[in-house]
Amino acid sequence: MTATDPAEAPQQRAPLMTEREVSIIGGMMVMLGPVSLSLYTPALPTLVEVFGTSIATVKLTLTVFFFGFAVSQLICGPLSDAYGRRPVALGFFGIYLSGAVVAMLAPTIGWLVAGRILQGIGAAAGIALSRALVRDQYTGQASARVMNLIGTILAIGPAISPTIGGFLLGAFGWHSVFVAMTCFGLALMTLLLLRVPETNRTPDPRLAAPRAVAASYRRLLSDRGFMRAALTAGSALGGIYTLAAALPFVLIDRVGLSPTQFGVAMMMQTGAFMFGTLIARPLLNRFKAQQLILPGLLLVLTGAIAMAVGPHVVALSTLSVMLPISFWACGCALLLPGCTTNALARFGSIAGAASALTGFLQIGSGFIGTSISALLPSPLLAMTILVPAMAVMALTLHLVLAPRREAAPLEVEPARDLAPDLELAADPLGLVGASGDEIEAGTYRRAS
Repeated sequence: MTATDPAEAPQQRAPLMTEREVSIIGGMMVMLGPVSLSLYTPALPTLVEVFGTSIATVKLTLTVFFFGFAVSQLICGPLSDAYGRRPVALGFFGIYLSGAVVAMLAPTIGWLVAGRILQGIGAAAGIALSRALVRDQYTGQASARVMNLIGTILAIGPAISPTIGGFLLGAFGWHSVFVAMTCFGLALMTLLLLRVPETNRTPDPRLAAPRAVAASYRRLLSDRGFMRAALTAGSALGGIYTLAAALPFVLIDRVGLSPTQFGVAMMMQTGAFMFGTLIARPLLNRFKAQQLILPGLLLVLTGAIAMAVGPHVVALSTLSVMLPISFWACGCALLLPGCTTNALARFGSIAGAASALTGFLQIGSGFIGTSISALLPSPLLAMTILVPAMAVMALTLHLVLAPRREAAPLEVEPARDLAPDLELAADPLGLVGASGDEIEAGTYRRAS
């Protein structure tokens, strides 16, 4: 048995917050990103008319959100290690709040784009800092309980936000969507000020040194196993993120749904992901998480083929659009636990960097996908060509980057230890379903 690395040893100190407080506030922090996307997507076709601009320009408001979110993830974690959770959280959420106000008052599409990139930068802190709040205070089963409750809270946001966004849009206009985001941001800032103490008891400014941060990321980028897992999950999730920019135009403009009906239709995606997690739980009692990656990818590919072929053989309808996406979302639920395992299991001493880089690659995939989507002449082309290509890429990366024969395999601890964290598997923006955090790296071990 090897000695425990001091850097990875859990802190045995009394927690500064109760489990309920950490769960509720941590859940709100993680939910900031998904809510900021899901509330907004029903308004995309309306914004084209309001600002008298093109679909491509309005899609840019999603692209810059992804960009800000992806880059910010790499920064806020090390900053909170160096200077404390509380000041970094207040600073980044202040950026988010300013972005929401700019977007709410935007007189032109350019101002809206500026507001959205600020929102992306600020919202990313919710992912990294919610994890830190838990890790600073809880380990073992207590940590699992908190993470599970955060996942339950997070499940609510992406499921109901499109419906709420559609209702607000229809009843009060597009400004009301950003009023809701502003209120959410204010509520979160108030809770942080009144209820969250500083939980990082050993801040170290050296941890924010560019050389130290770069060394951690360089180690991860040069690791074949990490890149295989992160890029496979990133391509699969990137397809979902890319669809977020195309689906409102397909379902509202082409199929003819109202914004509220669009929100209800999106529940099929969330329901499919949750169904996938229910299937995964008993399977993990019999198989390693890594063994579910390929079946998950095959489900994603099935959805991609149906997405590419469907519009050419059947009329566009809610079912013909959402059924393939449901296959895709269900496949993501199967592959994410194994990909997360492979990405994080061997990097306990730099788990924060590994988690941040995993999120960066996933959101970065969405950034690239929405950028290319904006260049295509039709959102339907993005759905039938670009998104299926991302499924093919996910499968190809998984096969091409397979570990060398001599590499020691990763093993998962018994599924009962893993199951509470399944809903937190690695969907940084929570758009697929009930997820949004990584499965704790400490629940995995390398085979001896």
